[in-house]
Amino acid sequence: MEASLSPHLARGDQLASLLEEAGWSVVVEPEGPLDCRPDLVASRDAHRYAVELKSVAEGRADRVIALLSQAILQASRYAADMRMRPLAVVLVGRVSPALRQKVVDFQRLYAPDVAVGLVSEAGGSLFIGPGLEGLDREEPRGRGIGKPVQPRKAFNLFSDLNQWMLKVLLAPELPERLLHAPRSEYFSGSDLAHAADVSPMSASRFLRRLQEEGFLDGARGPLRLVRREELFRRWQSAAMRSSPELRMSYLIPAGGTRQLHKLAARLEACVGLFAAADLLELGHVSGAVPHVYVRRLSPPQGGEWLGVVPSAPGEAPQVIIRQANAPESLFRGAVRVGEVLVSDVLQVWLDVSANPSRGAEQAEMLGRGVLADVLGGAP
Repeated sequence: MEASLSPHLARGDQLASLLEEAGWSVVVEPEGPLDCRPDLVASRDAHRYAVELKSVAEGRADRVIALLSQAILQASRYAADMRMRPLAVVLVGRVSPALRQKVVDFQRLYAPDVAVGLVSEAGGSLFIGPGLEGLDREEPRGRGIGKPVQPRKAFNLFSDLNQWMLKVLLAPELPERLLHAPRSEYFSGSDLAHAADVSPMSASRFLRRLQEEGFLDGARGPLRLVRREELFRRWQSAAMRSSPELRMSYLIPAGGTRQLHKLAARLEACVGLFAAADLLELGHVSGAVPHVYVRRLSPPQGGEWLGVVPSAPGEAPQVIIRQANAPESLFRGAVRVGEVLVSDVLQVWLDVSANPSRGAEQAEMLGRGVLADVLGGAP
């Protein structure tokens, strides 16, 4: 059975292989007294080196420099006895750019007459000295040796503010009475951030993700959404999240539009879904229970909902108070109809799409009509 090499001899063999591959002749453990001989002798052409090798697992600069200093002293002593040049080498697990620079600086300041080398187990190497120039190797990148792989953080393309920025990008294609948003052409994240009143970082990340997924074309002019059928399909799916709601009845039994408007104004709420479509003069479904959106589903004052009470079990509600899943997008884009805040037409399309009360019919009516060009073929 072949005996295994000691760790030191194994590292000596690694260094010898590196030198031999570059055309050097190498003698491992040359003859001489054990305490007065170098680890290797390397020669090529007119160059002859007495090589002292040290090793350390961690690439910490303080440890590497300490070992390099010791190797420099020992190599210098052996080289003087053997009439050679000294070469001090440290073998480490991995070599960072900062460590390479520290070794370069140390050799230049304190041992300019001694050749030095830094070799990593990962495959990188640095040599300074006559005839050693061809031995330098860059440290392999991207392997993440010794580091856990970090998953990429998930980015929600349809977060609250991202939905709002989508509306801002689409606003020039819709009349102001159907969507409240600035209208302009945007050429950069800064332009969009300023118009949408969001941070430049938020706008930049949003646009970058749109571009990565192929939903943005800004190469030949202003930013323009493309592949809209897929974009709106995904937006529609993201908007289907359920949100908490209260099924309520009016204290004064006579319900109707006037009661709804009073309630919305009192709660600083926004009329949504089918009732919003009616107020935008785009209604298609009659008789649906009206919805009002609030930012938080909690009574505004006194711990009670003024003018309404929870519907009794089995009783059909007269109004549904729902907490907005994307309040910034919903309230910023809402339009005023008289004294009432009303969901914009894109929000109505998103919200009714999955509603079982003939929501698909209402969404189709909008998609074939006022939103036909905007949706780009989305259902």
